[in-house]
Amino acid sequence: MIKNYIIALVSILFCQINYGQSNYAVTSIPYQQYTTTLPVQGTQDDINSNIISLPFNFDFYGVSYNQIVVSTNGYIDFRTTSANQFSQWFFTQTVPDVNFPVKNAILGCYHDLYNNNTQGFITYGVYGTAPYRKFVVVFNNNELYSCSNAHSTFQMILYESQSIIDIQLIDKQLCAAWNNGKAVTGLINLAGNLGIAAPNRNTGSWTAFHEGWRFSRPGYTSGDYQFVKCDGNSDGIEEFNLQVVRTALAPNANPGLTFYSSLADMQTQANPITGLTYTNMTNPQTIYTMMNGMVKSVVLKVIDCAVDYDNDNVATGSEDPSNDTNLANDDTDMDGLPNYLDNDDDGDLVLTSVEYFFTNKNALSVLIDTDNDGKPNYLDNDDDGDGILTFNEDSNGNGNPADDDVNGNGVPDYLDPSNLLGTNTNSIENSIRLYPNPVVDILQISNTSSEIISNVSIYSVSGALIKEETSIDTIESISVSNLQSGLYFVKIQVNGQVKNFKFIKK
Repeated sequence: MIKNYIIALVSILFCQINYGQSNYAVTSIPYQQYTTTLPVQGTQDDINSNIISLPFNFDFYGVSYNQIVVSTNGYIDFRTTSANQFSQWFFTQTVPDVNFPVKNAILGCYHDLYNNNTQGFITYGVYGTAPYRKFVVVFNNNELYSCSNAHSTFQMILYESQSIIDIQLIDKQLCAAWNNGKAVTGLINLAGNLGIAAPNRNTGSWTAFHEGWRFSRPGYTSGDYQFVKCDGNSDGIEEFNLQVVRTALAPNANPGLTFYSSLADMQTQANPITGLTYTNMTNPQTIYTMMNGMVKSVVLKVIDCAVDYDNDNVATGSEDPSNDTNLANDDTDMDGLPNYLDNDDDGDLVLTSVEYFFTNKNALSVLIDTDNDGKPNYLDNDDDGDGILTFNEDSNGNGNPADDDVNGNGVPDYLDPSNLLGTNTNSIENSIRLYPNPVVDILQISNTSSEIISNVSIYSVSGALIKEETSIDTIESISVSNLQSGLYFVKIQVNGQVKNFKFIKK
C-alpha cells in the first residue's frame, strides 16, 4: 500500500510540475470594459513603472508572483528588476522567441506608445472578493508614437486562484508609418521559448475593436476534485454529501470509494470516513481517496454565495444547474471555468448578464428563453433555435454576435431564426452532429443529409490546425486519441460550405 502511495504521489507531483510549465491556450471571450482609478507611477515614454504589489499571488508559467511592473509600451512584466528601466519599443520577432526583447510578460498590446503627454493614462484597480478577485490594468487612449491622431485603449485582467489572464482590446488603432505598425497581444515566459499570441494578433500590423481574449492553462487545478458549497450561516462549515464525489469519480465502483480525512489515515487505511456525509473541519479542507492505485485529493470549500463572483447578475447559489449542491462541477460550456466563476456560462460570446433576464410590463423579472426550448438563453448556445450556434452568428467576425443583423430587421442574428444566414444554412446545420462530446478516442460524425462530408479539420483554441482528414467518400468519424485534453474547434466542409463545431477532448 505504501509503495503504491509513493508511486502515486510522485506521479501527481510530476504531473503538477509538468503542467505548471506548459503553454497556455487562448480562446475568444465577450467584450467588456473595467474601470480603474489608481494611477501607475512612472509613465514616461519607453519606461517601466515602479514596482506594483498584487493583492494576491498569481501563477504565471508555473511561478508564483506578488509584484509586477507595467511598461508604458503596453505590457505587464513580472521581472521586478526591470522597474524604472528602459522599455524596448523596437521588435521584429513573433512570440515565442528567445530573442524577443521582452520576457516573462503579459503582452496586453505591446507596441510603441507615446506617454509624454497628458492625453492618455494608465491605471489599475481590483475587482471582486477573495479568493476570486481580479487585478486590472487599463491603458486608456494612449497615443501611438509618431502618429498623434492614432491611439490605443486596452485592458489586462489577472484572475486570483485560477491563473487566468484576459485581454480586452477596446480600440487598438494603427500607426503604419512607425516600426511598420508592429504590435502583439499574447504571453511570453522568462526564457522566451514558450509563448502564445491571440489569433491574427502576433507581431504584425493590425487593428482591433471591442475584442476579448482569454489565456488559460487547461488542467491548472491538477487532479484535485473540487467540491464548492454555499455557506448557509457564514461560519465556513458545511455538511458535504460524498455521494456526489462518488458519482463523479467512480459511478460504477462497488463498493464505492472510501474517503479519509488525512493522507496518513489513507496510507494505513485507518479511520475511514463513515457514512456519506462529512462536515469540514477547516475551510478549505482536503480529504483523500484511492482510485486505481492513485491518490485522489478532494478539496472541500465553503464560499459566501451572497457574493456574485463573476458579476454576471446570476446569484451564485443559482449557478448549480445540476442541483447536486456542488458549484464546482457545473460548467455548461465545458471551458474549464465553473458557471459561478464564468461570466459567459454557455460560451456563446454573449455575456450572461445580457442574456439572463428582462423585466416585462408587469415589472416582473423573467428568464429569457428566445426559442422556448426550456433552456434559458444564458445556458443555451443556440438562443434562437435555428441550428446555428450563437458564436457562429457573427457575420462581421468581431467576436460579438450582438451586433450582427444580416437582414436588417433590428433583431440580432443570434436571436432571429428567420434571418438570411439561418434560412440558407439551417437544413444542413441541423443534419450534422458530433458525438460523443466530451470524447475520449473517436469523434463520430452524424450526417442525415444527402451531402458528402469531404473535409474535417480540427483546430486548437489558438487557431492552429491540429489534424485534417479528406476523402472522396463522406467522413463518418475521426480519431482524436492522440490529442491533449482540452477544447477544440472543428470545421466540416459540406458541398462547398463550412460548418463550425466545438468539442472537448477528455
